[in-house]
Order: sequence, then structure tokens, then C-alpha cells
Amino acid sequence: MDLGLKGKRALVMGGSKGLGRSVADALAAEGVAIAVSGREQASLDRVAGELTKLGASKAVGIPADVADGAQMDALVDKAIAELGGIDILVLNHGGPPQCTAADIKQEDLSTWFQRIVLSPIRAATRALPAMRERKWGRIIIIGSSGMVQPLANLALSNTLRAAMVGWNKTLAAEVAGDGVTCNILAPGAIRTDRSVELASGAAQKQGKTAEEIIQARSKTIPAGRYGTPDEFGPMGAFLASDRAAYTTGRIHLVDGGAVVGV
Repeated sequence: MDLGLKGKRALVMGGSKGLGRSVADALAAEGVAIAVSGREQASLDRVAGELTKLGASKAVGIPADVADGAQMDALVDKAIAELGGIDILVLNHGGPPQCTAADIKQEDLSTWFQRIVLSPIRAATRALPAMRERKWGRIIIIGSSGMVQPLANLALSNTLRAAMVGWNKTLAAEVAGDGVTCNILAPGAIRTDRSVELASGAAQKQGKTAEEIIQARSKTIPAGRYGTPDEFGPMGAFLASDRAAYTTGRIHLVDGGAVVGV
């Protein structure tokens, strides 16, 4: 399906691997010009080359650390300079460590508040005025199914991502009239380095292998398995397109039916 995205320009944060990369791949296949961020220039340069081969009209890698708010300003500014503007902004970052709600440490709250809440909002705030002026823009947050149904032993993630749900919903209502949509793309169990890491952490506590944990969780998912990144990214490309212009302020689950609520 041609989503009509040729000529659009996207900044995908954390786009060198995992879920961010899956969205970048899907956008590249639609002919979008893409800037991806991450920590290592060499890795970003490799990814940029691969995105070009997939069909991106242009692809560049820009190193930036979400732990540093000032680097978010520089990231957005450089992406605009490289691409000529940002039409699609994908907000993404790594996930925090596992812990229970009773065991949350204050220092971890501060550290991850910067990465999950402050830095993404800072990047969006910088890119948003030009979107509103052009009367077209897409802000897509890569979130978690824990935004809908809190996940056990992921209290930091559940707590801080909830702030992004409130921000996204509020912003969506403010900018919808300007042709800008704001949506959350929330994965369930997608097989990435992060999901394997979480399974490994649980495995150590239970005296099992990571694969045994993954298989046990798969049995709780109606689809009967973990999803793959190429089943996640295309939903991001759809939300970026005009075909999704009338959906905003929402959480869109890609979870194999795992979340119980409707």
C-alpha cells in the first residue's frame, strides 16, 4: 500500500535498533527522508545506509543522548538542517530497569524522568511550531502496553509512561485543528533485545532460561507468541500517513491481544 508519504521528513529517536528501527524501516519503505538518533555514530551511519537501500529518499544518523536535555535541542536542529524540516517525529528511548513499586529508588525516578518524560517533550516542543505553521505534522510516541494495563515488576516504566499518556492526550486536543496528530504506539511482547533482556532478568530470579520465560509468557498471549519488529513498524508508518489523519490522542496497541481491557 502506498501511504502517500513520499516527500515527508522524519526524525526517529532511538532509531538504530529495536522498535525505533522497525518504524524507521517502515517509513524508509515509503520513501520518507529520515534522520535517526542513537549514541554511536558508526552504528548510525550503518543504519542510514541500510535505510537508503530500503527506499528512504535520504537517511542520516545524528548522535544524541536522551539523558541530556540540551542534546535534544541540538538533535532537532540538526535534523531540520539535514532534512529541511521535520514532518514526523517519533519519540523513543530505552526502557528503565525492572523493579516493584515498593522498591522504586528516588534517584532512578529522576534519571528516567529525564529520559522518558522531559527529553521527549523537549524535542517535541522544539519541532512542533513548524508543524503547526505548515498545518501538517505527526508526533508518535513509542510507548508500552503498560500504559493501558500496568506490567508486573516494571513499576518505573508504568509510573513515568503514564505522564506521557496525559501529555499526549492534552497536546493532541490543542493541535488537532492545525493538522497535527499525536498518538502513542504501544507494543506488547515484541521480540527485541529489550524483551529478551527482561526475560533474562526474570529467568535469573526463577532459575530458568530466558527462552523458558518467553515461552511461558507466549502462552498468556492470545496470538500464542511474541510479535516481530516488522509487525510493529508498519503501524507507525500508517499513523504517520494521511490515512490516519482522523485518529489522534490515542493509544494504539500492537500486542497480539494480550491486554485484557477493551
